[in-house]
Amino acid sequence: MSEFRRIVMSSFLMLLLHFPAADLKDYSRIVRAGDEVTLPFDNVIHDQDECESTRWTFRHSRLPGVTLFEDGQIHKEAKAKSDRLRVTEKCSLVIKEVTKEDAGQYRCRQFRSGEQQDPDSRVYLSVVSMTEHQDNDEVTLDCSVSTDGWCIHPVKWLLQGRDVDNDHREINTSQSPCSASVTFLTSLFSNTYRSELFTCAVTDVFTGEVHLFPLSPQSSGDATTTGTPGLLRLILVSVGLAALVVTVVTVHIWTRAKGSKKRKTKNLEQNDEDEDEVNYENDGGASASV
Repeated sequence: MSEFRRIVMSSFLMLLLHFPAADLKDYSRIVRAGDEVTLPFDNVIHDQDECESTRWTFRHSRLPGVTLFEDGQIHKEAKAKSDRLRVTEKCSLVIKEVTKEDAGQYRCRQFRSGEQQDPDSRVYLSVVSMTEHQDNDEVTLDCSVSTDGWCIHPVKWLLQGRDVDNDHREINTSQSPCSASVTFLTSLFSNTYRSELFTCAVTDVFTGEVHLFPLSPQSSGDATTTGTPGLLRLILVSVGLAALVVTVVTVHIWTRAKGSKKRKTKNLEQNDEDEDEVNYENDGGASASV
C-alpha cells in the first residue's frame, strides 16, 4: 500500500509543476548559441530611474546562485560575463552572444523600502548548439539543447522542412533527450547545399512553439517559430490529470479487492469451524445411542 501512496504523491507533485505560484510569472526562451536574447519583466515599478529597485539573479541546477544586476548596475558576481549584459529601460535583461553556459533559470525581483514586491518574473533560458563533423566520406550534424538541468524539449532534424526519418533511408538518424544527429555520405549533399536544406526543430514544451534553426547561422537570424502557444502545456496538464485519476482508481480497486479477499478468507475459516463443530456433535450423538 505504501508503494501506491508513493506513486500517487509523485504523480501529484509532477502535476503541480505545471501550475506556477500565483505570485510568479514564468517565461521560456530558446535561442541559438551566439544570438542575443532579451529576458522579459512585465511588472516594473515605474518610479525608478535606473532600475535601482530591480534585482536579476541566475541559477543552474549544478551551480550556486549568482546575482547579475542590483542597485542599478551589473553586480560584481557577474564579472565573468558583465560585458555581455545590460538592462533596458523597462528593466528587462539583455544577454549578448549567448553561450550554452548561459542556459538556466533567471529570476527578476523588485524591492520597495527593502521589501520585496510581487510578482516575480522567472525565465527559463535554453540554448541550442549545432555542430558539423566530417569523418572521411561521412558527415554528421548534431543539434543539442542546454537547459537548467533536466531537459524535456524534443529535438529533430528536418530536410527541406520535412522529418528526415521520412523517405530518407540513406540518412542515419539518432535521438536522445534534447539532442538529435544525422549522418550521411558527403556525396549526397555538397557543403553549401546541405547548409540550405537542413534545419533543427526544437519544441518548447512550456509554450508549444516549434523553433526552427537553419544549419547555416548566417541565414538563421532570429529562429522562426510555429505552433500554438500553450497547446502542449495544456496537453501535458491533461495527461498529468489523467495519470493521477488512473492511479487513484487503481489504488481504490486494489484496496477494495484486498479487503474483499480478507473478508472472504475469514468467512471460509468461519464456515470450516462451524462444519467441524456440527460433525463433532453428530459423532457424539451416535456414540451415545450405542
